[in-house]
Amino acid sequence: MESKSENVILFPGLKKALEEESLKALQEKKYEEALKKLNQLISYHEYTYEIIIGKLICLMELGRHEEAQDLCEDLIQHKDENYYHYVHIYLTILFQTSQYSLLMEQVEYEFEQNNVPDILHEQFKQLHDMSEQMKLDFTIENSSNIIDELFAAVNQDNHVEQWNIVAQLRSMKAQPVSQVLSLLTNDYVHPVIKTALLDWMKDNKISDEVEIHKFSISMSVIPSEIPDLKANESFKEILKVMQDVEQNNPTLFQLLEQLLYRYIYVIYPFIPPDGDVVEIGKAIKNIGSQYLQLHTNQNEETNTKVQHYMKEIRMCDSLYLSIIEE
Repeated sequence: MESKSENVILFPGLKKALEEESLKALQEKKYEEALKKLNQLISYHEYTYEIIIGKLICLMELGRHEEAQDLCEDLIQHKDENYYHYVHIYLTILFQTSQYSLLMEQVEYEFEQNNVPDILHEQFKQLHDMSEQMKLDFTIENSSNIIDELFAAVNQDNHVEQWNIVAQLRSMKAQPVSQVLSLLTNDYVHPVIKTALLDWMKDNKISDEVEIHKFSISMSVIPSEIPDLKANESFKEILKVMQDVEQNNPTLFQLLEQLLYRYIYVIYPFIPPDGDVVEIGKAIKNIGSQYLQLHTNQNEETNTKVQHYMKEIRMCDSLYLSIIEE
């Protein structure tokens, strides 16, 4: 259905009157009234720079930042002669609404294009730098509260909540504080959570030696030097033992790979001896075949070491799935 404005001509006299009335309302800070007049002009397809800027001012002054942001995002899709003026207003809105990451991304994009006018270059840089500092301050302030929540979840023995909090801290790019190290040696912290904590420390390139306890075993590691789980030599060697399954039964192989990943994830950074790689591969094959109700070689199941690893792998699979949904 066509709007009335599509069939009605805006006579010069009416256009001039609306422009003057909207400007007067703006000067008198009557933003609701000014916006109504400006929207009326826009409804007649009047899109001059002055009208658009006037509307943006009204929206911002009325606290309707989301509408102002949407309008800016629409305007900067079309790189006309006023493009950088709209970008400047857009960045201002993002800063006022604490959207620091989005602001920084936009400024970095503009600088990559290498077309920012000199008069705006320094202002864009200042907005970027202030946003970076505000984001850092926000992260520090909030991570302190979130770490308190993490310790509360530990005291409540709420493993899933612990996992969610560590994931949140990692996504915030928060820095692990020294008190977090104590969780690695706390026997009441779930082994899956300890792996997540190590990954968080690895993200932050922690180069100090830390101690970790799992399953009554302890060791010292440097998080920044721990290889990614799938890059670990033991993981790759065990996977090779199961490689023959990939061509014959891709579905089974996918399950075996999942079982191996979960097993290593739970025990990480503790790695089984290199000499046990074949037995672990056989144990995982047996468990995978049982899960899919396939025929298994009973001789392998009677091997004491294979039986030991089957029990350990099942336990780790259960521990992993008790925290991480797949």
